Amino acid sequence: MASKSYANILDLDPDKMLDIPQTPRGLPRVLTMPGIIAGVDENNDGDSDKASSGCRERKIIVANMLPLHIQRDPDTLKLTFSFDEDSLLWQLKDGFSPDSEVVYIGSLKVEVDASEQEEVAQKLLEEYNCVPTFLPHDLNKKYYGGFCKHQLWPLFHYMLPMCPDHADRFDRVLWKAYVSANKIFADKVMEVANPEDDYIWVHDYHLMILPTFLRNRCNRVKLGFFLHSPFPSSEIYRTLPVRDEILKGLLNCDLIGFHTFDYARHFLSCCSRMMGLDYESKRGHIGLDYFGRTIYIKILPVGIHMGRLESVLNLPITLRKVKEIAERFKGKKIIVGVDDMDIFKGLSLKLLAFEYLLEMYPLLQGKLVLIQIVNPARSNGKDVQEAKRETYLILNRINEAYGSPDYQPVVIIDRPVARYEKSAYYSMADCCIVNAVRDGMNLVPYKYIVCRQHSPYLKENEMTGVEESPRTSMLVVSEFVGCSPSLSGAIRVNPWDIESVAAAINSAIVMKEPEKQLRHAKHYRYVSSHDVGYWARSFMQDLERASKDHYNKRCWGIGFGLGFRVVSLSPGFRKLSPDCIVSAYKRSNKRAIFLDYDGTLIPHSSIVKAPSPELITILNTLCDDPKNTVFIVSGRGKSTLSEWLSPCERLGLAAEHGCYVRWSKSSDWQPGLIGADLEWKEIAEPVMELYREATDGSTIETKDSGLVWHHQDADPDFGSCQAKELLVHLENVLANEPALVKRGRHIVEVKPQGVSKGLVAEKVLSTMIENGQPPDFIACIGDDRSDEDMFESIMNTAPNTPEIFACTVGRKPSKAKYYLDDIVDVVKLLSGLANASDPKPSNTPARFQVTFDAVF
Repeated sequence: MASKSYANILDLDPDKMLDIPQTPRGLPRVLTMPGIIAGVDENNDGDSDKASSGCRERKIIVANMLPLHIQRDPDTLKLTFSFDEDSLLWQLKDGFSPDSEVVYIGSLKVEVDASEQEEVAQKLLEEYNCVPTFLPHDLNKKYYGGFCKHQLWPLFHYMLPMCPDHADRFDRVLWKAYVSANKIFADKVMEVANPEDDYIWVHDYHLMILPTFLRNRCNRVKLGFFLHSPFPSSEIYRTLPVRDEILKGLLNCDLIGFHTFDYARHFLSCCSRMMGLDYESKRGHIGLDYFGRTIYIKILPVGIHMGRLESVLNLPITLRKVKEIAERFKGKKIIVGVDDMDIFKGLSLKLLAFEYLLEMYPLLQGKLVLIQIVNPARSNGKDVQEAKRETYLILNRINEAYGSPDYQPVVIIDRPVARYEKSAYYSMADCCIVNAVRDGMNLVPYKYIVCRQHSPYLKENEMTGVEESPRTSMLVVSEFVGCSPSLSGAIRVNPWDIESVAAAINSAIVMKEPEKQLRHAKHYRYVSSHDVGYWARSFMQDLERASKDHYNKRCWGIGFGLGFRVVSLSPGFRKLSPDCIVSAYKRSNKRAIFLDYDGTLIPHSSIVKAPSPELITILNTLCDDPKNTVFIVSGRGKSTLSEWLSPCERLGLAAEHGCYVRWSKSSDWQPGLIGADLEWKEIAEPVMELYREATDGSTIETKDSGLVWHHQDADPDFGSCQAKELLVHLENVLANEPALVKRGRHIVEVKPQGVSKGLVAEKVLSTMIENGQPPDFIACIGDDRSDEDMFESIMNTAPNTPEIFACTVGRKPSKAKYYLDDIVDVVKLLSGLANASDPKPSNTPARFQVTFDAVF
């Protein structure tokens, strides 16, 4: 059934498109060389070599919002700008070389009148290296406030729209706005980028289909993406109606980054279940093979900017606030929490746990204070209002039950709080709790650790002669927060288990000082060494590594709209021209033709595996030419091949990957290995049977010379996991046996050592040479890994053969020099060779034709 999503942006009805104004005037391209603006000085006939020597490496950072503070001057009414030094996008440039130029592309936090847009754009480009997108108000409302915040964000935080009151149902109008906004971002990127030289780094879920538009403009664009939110499990993600378009958008990147392995694992599971893509570790890096390109997966949580935080801690106003807090809460243990007011931060659960703590540990009453700082809500939806109402209800109940005129167990600060004030609370808190039920990263624990290390209060005491105080900190962190895996010394909790959270807080409070010191020291070493600069530098190094092969391969785009992707193959790899091979075929005097069966002559998906009458006719025509030696080389059993191909009297067959070979129907089957020991089958079969019983949908195929465990009908993730385990299990139990264990597409196979399709090709070619009939034409066509042995073998056995055509089915990395798109092309090619054969059988028309639909 055709998808109703806008897989092709060109299919959108132009009359119904949102009114998106054109950029007032094409922006000049950013400086690519000192003194030269691309697109302005292009006619300059100066010394190009001299100019290129001064070229600066450029990083283009693309995000929904630019890292800028914006104000309107009350006197001139002009907009004034300054960099937001607390923005992650601004801070990450510390990880780049000082010689690198950083360009930012994104939206502004305020609307700019159309009459001002050109002036503002010019000012931002010249003074801040920023390029604004100027999304129209209606479009931005539907794109950001609609699709991003009400559909993607809840879904990525595991919130499904089970009913209208529980998240918003999918709205195709909002999706259309998301596509349009991403297209505008792509236009802006291409206005300023030199795509084959610059590195482009896209951030977060607002721009997940932007890579498709960029890759469509330039196949070799160096493109990375980092997701700052969770990526949901496949069961959740697959409920999204436009799941394919977004997944393909990400797969148009060279590098995709996630905070944790859990998020990456969920993404890889979606790729496996929805697109049949398998991943593997390549020298420590996870890689996905996608149409000949390798998309690398980066797993590294973002860090904080140490210098920025330390500078705030050294401010006099911070010290004054620290002293105020120390005096106000003297003699009490302080727990601090800093959270947004939304349904995923677990504020009410945190308060319920604190209430339970005071109830179960009466000695803590009057001695323990929870200071909860609430960041301003990013939206005013009904879910936020409900969360706020419940939070205050529980808070008031706790303070009424356990408070007194001079003591409040819970102090809530529900107003904008300056950075210095937050830092002061961090530095004075004995414990920090992050109790979110789902959060992409959350840097609150990192900031707390640094503030405890550089506490102004302790530093002042040390300066006045007090003995140096060992630094301590304690963290209670939800296991559903992205920072949790990197904080091994924290007490991890399930936020839904109120009793366990209360017990964890108590453990943190009563823990011995030496253990607190050890946990703090461990955390501080990690946080200080894995700061935001380290994160950005590591990501960019991996992006450079992931895109270094762009110019070593031939690339071309296929597909339309949001289904666009790039095929990347070796330079010598090209489509096999029927005219070319037929011409060589006619010139030759002795020919060897090797054909795989499944996936080459018959589709894997076909229910009927036997060859059609038309295919039999083609094979017979080729075999009847006395110049030809034709072999079907298959992994199927000899009885099956004998039955299906019985009409082909002169056709050679190699069954079970070459374990059995016969030169024609009238000859006997010959073993590929004389005296092969097959006793190992009695060892392997019970092991396979265990995995068959444990893996629903799997089957065992028994051959004369081997065993095959199939899992194509099993759950993709479980089947793949079981296949890896079975491979190791069989390798261990058969370590001293003359058997080879191999894993293929949806199979694990055990066969005798020394048997392969390559050896069949080698044996046939060697026999022809020994008989004084060396071939001057060799054609070999196959589609899977086992056929790669044949491609390699024919090159090594007969390197001097004038015409060699090693051809794989499908455009993918291969040892073959040629490819054909599909089985239809294979049959057409064989038909062309049959037409050129001489003599033709009497029952074959003068001009050989075949109905290709009948082949299937």
